[in-house]
Amino acid sequence: MSERRFTNEQIDRLLRPKSVAVIGASDRKGALGATLLNNLVQYEFDGDIYPVNPKRDELLGLKVYHTVDELPEGIDCAVLAIPRPFVLDTVRGLAARKCGAVVIYSAGFSEAGEEGMKEQLELGEIAREHGMVIEGPNCLGCTNYVERVPLTFVETNMQTPPKGTRAVGIASQSGALAAVLATALHPRGCYVSTSVSTGNEAASGVEDYVNWLVDDEDTHVIAMYVESLRRPKAFIEAARRARAAGKPIIMLHPGKSNKAQESAATHTGAMAGDYALMKTKLAREGVIFADTLEELEDITEIALRCPALPGANMAVLGESGALRGLAFDIAEDIGLDLIDLNDDNSPALRAVLPDFVPVSNPTDITAIGLSEPEIYTKVLTALLDDDRVGSVVASIIQSDPITSGIKFPHIIKVLEDGSFAKPLVFAGVDEGATVPQEYIDGLRKVGIPWFPSTERAYRAIARLADLAKRDLTDQSGEPLPLSGMAEVSGVVPEYKAKELLRPAGIAFPESKFAPSADEAAAVAETIGFPVVMKAQAAALGHKSDAGGVILNLKTADEVREAFTRMYDNVASYDSSITLDGVLVEKMGRMGTEMIVGAKSDPQWGPVVLAGFGGVTAEILKDVKLFTPDMGVERVKEGLLALKQAPILKGYRGSPELDVDALADLIVKIGQVMTGNPSIREIDLNPVIIHPKGDGVVALDALMLVD
Repeated sequence: MSERRFTNEQIDRLLRPKSVAVIGASDRKGALGATLLNNLVQYEFDGDIYPVNPKRDELLGLKVYHTVDELPEGIDCAVLAIPRPFVLDTVRGLAARKCGAVVIYSAGFSEAGEEGMKEQLELGEIAREHGMVIEGPNCLGCTNYVERVPLTFVETNMQTPPKGTRAVGIASQSGALAAVLATALHPRGCYVSTSVSTGNEAASGVEDYVNWLVDDEDTHVIAMYVESLRRPKAFIEAARRARAAGKPIIMLHPGKSNKAQESAATHTGAMAGDYALMKTKLAREGVIFADTLEELEDITEIALRCPALPGANMAVLGESGALRGLAFDIAEDIGLDLIDLNDDNSPALRAVLPDFVPVSNPTDITAIGLSEPEIYTKVLTALLDDDRVGSVVASIIQSDPITSGIKFPHIIKVLEDGSFAKPLVFAGVDEGATVPQEYIDGLRKVGIPWFPSTERAYRAIARLADLAKRDLTDQSGEPLPLSGMAEVSGVVPEYKAKELLRPAGIAFPESKFAPSADEAAAVAETIGFPVVMKAQAAALGHKSDAGGVILNLKTADEVREAFTRMYDNVASYDSSITLDGVLVEKMGRMGTEMIVGAKSDPQWGPVVLAGFGGVTAEILKDVKLFTPDMGVERVKEGLLALKQAPILKGYRGSPELDVDALADLIVKIGQVMTGNPSIREIDLNPVIIHPKGDGVVALDALMLVD
């Protein structure tokens, strides 16, 4: 079933209205209703305008209506530039007049306390009851630049995209960021199709407008600022539609520094925070993430201007050995792949370079370009023509108008015939150099973005190239339902969690639950010494802290003594905890400690976490998140990208570890999560990974079940 809340036709009444009512219209300088009305008149809105003001009869040559009740029925959109106390009754009145959409500028709703939240919820109810699209409250409005509809109280620079020009659609929860992004892109010669600020999202959210932008023929890239995705499933559906339509979504989402959830019952639940979970899920849908507002602008420009998005393996044309070294440092720092080019593997490039210039990447052509500027065309063409290269950067010293006049025409020439379907990006190395605008415009005209600094270009390309490296195919295995799930709820202690998970192919040491000292001794003799004994109770989350783990027991008498001691330890730790009994388990071989777990978010669904465990797990947080639709090979790639991955590969003479088995365990946990919707969290910590071929074994297990 579709998660869409509004049809395109309903949203058209907001973004492509044929009639607009301005509630709170004014001619008082600085008043929101005055700026809005002036925008509509100044840019010759091609529709009917209905100003509403109880104290005026005429504004800007337009008839003024005194109340909402005087308005004709069926107006497409009403914009409310009025104080909050009047909003709710006004929206009710507009609904009665069959108004299709409402924009609410006023603040003071959910962000202002209980009463404001109550009124915002009522706005949502009105919208649902009447099929009315409500934008806001607490928003900056929206602007359709293509059809020249500025429903915003901000002074607007209405740069309409020429027919056939690629343009970006903006969907932002922040009105200020929506305006800033459009303001930043326009001087670069980048056009905006439509910009929407969603504010508090009482009835419509960013996902609704992304869906509309996906179907909008004038939108080719979607740029977003988001603080909270209130309807994740709907947004995922919209992101999938955008990817299928070939429209990249570029998102700036603050929240990397969020605190671990205090309510998390397991270690995994705390480490798989909301931001990381969101980013993992959306990365699988092809969303490209920017870390800063500047990156959002830069990535958007490349996605708009270049004939294709950058692939992996960047090549650089440079003019300085020093800058070549800096390029290596930046690329390594941001995870940007520089393809290895040399005299032996690049004959086409070797053929166009002077004998004294070795083939390398970055290619340092020295200062020869000043006397032989044709070399820029030749080298860049050879790089773009190399199938191994995913993008090319011209890292150029601009200096002054004379120097620019020598170099730029030969760089522009490379793409004049439009023969290369891969990006060429110009990156100046001397920000502040005087470059005539005609040369920058010349680059942009043929599809070459101009950046004032190399680092900005590299970072933007790295974000886009990351998308090219993702395998977004669904590799979901069959779900693995567990028998006995109907019998458990809440925190499931270790012994019961292992009983449930073992049939799914999760490897645990041989063990058995024992409710008494004698039974514990009998279990130990059956499985063989030495054994470990672990206290078992749902309320005992950290057994070691309570003295609830006793290792290396070698005789039946030691087991009986340990049983009594363990009960005493736990009672001293917390007298309110009643043990179910103990788990007696075969002592296993030591190895490298990992952590594997999973968390199912009510909105986002399940995600699996894996990484290095041990005492430093919470300090280093060297973990990755994986979605259940990722296969073993994709999981292995993620594991080998961990900071401590050299340990997995075999470090300083230590053996290579069984990454295949660890990846298989992660995939199985994902299948368990998809097959058992009632499981909220699973925590396997530690998981011991042995040398290659020897597998992995989970020493502890904890589950949280709804």
